[in-house]
Amino acid sequence: MKIFFHLFLILSILSCSDDSGSGEPFNPNPDPEPEPNPISYTDDEIMDLVQKDAIKYFWEYANANSKLARERYHEDNPTLNQEVVTTGGSGFGLMNIVVGVERGFIPRTEAVARLNTALTFLQNAQRFHGAWPHWIDGNSGNVLPFSTMDNGGDLVETAFLCQGLIVVREYFKDGSDAEQAIANLADELWQGVEWDWYTQGGQNVLYWHWSPQYQWQMNFRLEGYNECLITYVLGASSPTYPIHEEAFHQGWARNGGITSGASQFGFPVIFNHNGANGSVGPLFWAQYSYLGLDPRGLSDDYGNYWDAVANHAMINYRYAVNNPRSYEDYGENLWGLTASYTRNADGTTGYSAHSVQNDTGVITPTAALSSFPYTPQESMNVLRYLYEDHADDYIGVAGPYDAISPEYNWHTPRYLAIDQGTIAPMVENHRTGLIWNLFMQAPEVRQGLQNLGFTSTQHNIN
Repeated sequence: MKIFFHLFLILSILSCSDDSGSGEPFNPNPDPEPEPNPISYTDDEIMDLVQKDAIKYFWEYANANSKLARERYHEDNPTLNQEVVTTGGSGFGLMNIVVGVERGFIPRTEAVARLNTALTFLQNAQRFHGAWPHWIDGNSGNVLPFSTMDNGGDLVETAFLCQGLIVVREYFKDGSDAEQAIANLADELWQGVEWDWYTQGGQNVLYWHWSPQYQWQMNFRLEGYNECLITYVLGASSPTYPIHEEAFHQGWARNGGITSGASQFGFPVIFNHNGANGSVGPLFWAQYSYLGLDPRGLSDDYGNYWDAVANHAMINYRYAVNNPRSYEDYGENLWGLTASYTRNADGTTGYSAHSVQNDTGVITPTAALSSFPYTPQESMNVLRYLYEDHADDYIGVAGPYDAISPEYNWHTPRYLAIDQGTIAPMVENHRTGLIWNLFMQAPEVRQGLQNLGFTSTQHNIN
């Protein structure tokens, strides 16, 4: 009887206790812990978030002395090339600061002080017939050679910078005394570029480079179609050193050879993308010139520019959805091929101009995010993939990393100014048209576009 009593007592104790001593009934098959609620943002919240993050590159990680954009920032090596300022990326940075002020992310007075430092630095930096070099030493203001012969003026990088200078001028021109001083300095800087010099003695084409040591030896003609349209628009718009309209028609437009009858995935290509053999180039060609230059309703003798850039983005998207190489995660929520860091075949990090003809399984987030005006839903899908589903993997101190690859379980914790710099302005153009409206209201830009034969139904340019 004692044995049965003890067994009954033991079983009673076991059935009424658990490991925590809480007194709860013992459950040999407890329900699993509930999954945490997934991160979810409204459209406005997530667009705010990516804009704030991308602007950090130009606000928190700028060159310490000049306050202009560093060429690159590596989370895994923050001091690398910290003195290397990029001219074009700095132009993008100026537009990022304007977005930051307009959105209330950056205090206006602090932005004006920052811009005063940056523009004063540009005023004193080394220039070559008015054009800045590709890279500038952020401490001395002297040229840092991009390559042996590329140690002088870089007209395309200068055009990207001037696009930003005009936006700054238009944004601050009616403000306080300090803001008007910034606007006047921006105007002086942009008017100092000798665009006509870069026709190499009056030829009907612009040249990318000029060097005091090597003169015109690089001999790189700006012929379309690529990222350089803004260079001709600004050259024709200059009130001080304008180019002749024939440089645009014979140089950029190749006497009509710029047009293309090709199509992909049912979308007309419109323009003959250089080296693409009837296809399209990397997506930055649809972004760099169009941060300020508004393609909505913009046409000339050769085509409709909205159709060209929107189709470029949609071709890129459709390629990823079709996913001919069966790469992991390619599709409606992850697409975008453009120039960026890349994963080399041996797993190291390199650089490549990714496109539908050069797809290595590496996605560049800026490609889709900076296409927001052209592909709003398709770009939003990528934004949510990055921030809601994979933030721990692909989001760093200044927003989405420059290059990612689910296929290889790879990302690079690095940023490039020219990639990060297009995100906030183009998202803002999608939201409000801010940067487009500022640039297109500039009177000399309107006149320059008319001189080249452009019309704009959006901005009443005939």
